Amino acid sequence: MNIIIVGAGEIGRHLALSLSLESHSITVIEYHAQLAQELEDQLDARILNSDGTEVESLIEAGVAECELFLALTSNNSANIVSSSLAKKMGATKVICRVHPGLQREEWLFDYRGHFGIDHLFSSERLSAIELAKFIRNPDCLAVEEVARGRIELQQVRVADLSDVDQKPLKELKLPERTRIAAVSRQGQHFVPKADDALAAGDVVTVFGEPRKLRTLSDRLQNGKGEREALRVVIFGGGEYGLSLAQMLESWEFRVRIFEKDPHRARSLADKLANTTVINADGMVLSQLEEEQLGDADFFVACSGSDEDNVMTCLQANPLGAKNCLTLIHRADYADAISGSGKHFGMLAAVSPRDATRRELERFITSDQFHTVKKLDAGEVIETTVKKGSIAAGHMVEEVEWPEGCVLVARMQGTHADVPSPKDVLSPGDTIYAMVGPKARKAFLKLVR
Repeated sequence: MNIIIVGAGEIGRHLALSLSLESHSITVIEYHAQLAQELEDQLDARILNSDGTEVESLIEAGVAECELFLALTSNNSANIVSSSLAKKMGATKVICRVHPGLQREEWLFDYRGHFGIDHLFSSERLSAIELAKFIRNPDCLAVEEVARGRIELQQVRVADLSDVDQKPLKELKLPERTRIAAVSRQGQHFVPKADDALAAGDVVTVFGEPRKLRTLSDRLQNGKGEREALRVVIFGGGEYGLSLAQMLESWEFRVRIFEKDPHRARSLADKLANTTVINADGMVLSQLEEEQLGDADFFVACSGSDEDNVMTCLQANPLGAKNCLTLIHRADYADAISGSGKHFGMLAAVSPRDATRRELERFITSDQFHTVKKLDAGEVIETTVKKGSIAAGHMVEEVEWPEGCVLVARMQGTHADVPSPKDVLSPGDTIYAMVGPKARKAFLKLVR
């Protein structure tokens, strides 16, 4: 692909280095001369030391032939201006990084529509989503997002006591708009049919809106549809901590957040309705003990300092915190901690760079479809319903889907759900399907 990246900071540099290992034509626009020179020495790519908000710079970069334009500086205004110009000047797809505060305002103002931007994201919110996955689904074997985060994939193991054992799928009365899309059983992997039954020990892949999946996954794992509210302590009240607390609040977790700056602490108290804000230094052991950290189900370190995050986790675990999660800005450090951190009580480390790279990778394709996730039973495919295709204009139940294929999500604009049999597939809809190896070609023929 012909890709232009504006901004060679922490996020832009990491993505450019990753993409340079693949067969893409990359141009990077960086305003600061030193950063541009450093990237010139590291990358097999075209580097322009210029301003990405200027028309002349965009013309020199070849924006009219650009298939994917990524505005990744740390400046909201610069990213929005360069993205809007790029779209008007012919870039096929435009992705813009923004501050999480702007993303929270999207319900008040349509930034994407007004500026002609295809997709907005914030690395802070993406990182918070990654951290929240572990907390919301502590017993799941895997958790992934599809349909811009509005639909979730979870993998769970069917328990001996579950009431679904030995029952065909068509008799299970699953929560509305959820799907059981794949089953792994004793080394065998398949996309199930309505007559197939689940068995204790099966690893099943389910899709749906996260709240509905919580009920379904609990039922599969223990036969119950409810669980006690978990206690979560967050170290650091910056944008990462705020974004995480807001996500957890909507799930009725009992959340406490440590923030040592008194002005920031007051601001957090104003923005968070059901979170206890503690104006204290979470690096001080006596403060953690005083706030009874030992009763926490999860301790999450997400300050701006990697060193402080690791050290607080090392203190929290001996005090009794059951699980520790940490934010690590350096991706290589995050990999190392995720691999060996359990010896020190750390469940996982999340890297904003890696979270952003995974978010953007799905746009880096010129194929008619994109593989969102590969599983043992097949793959989750994202594609668009083409005008004039067999499926366009028909209800889901009217289409003869191939065996080994299950629709798991549909997006219309910003709205996403798991399609029901009566839903009509319209041209331009983005759909997601779980397809087995033999079903992919037949599935694409129906929608393309």
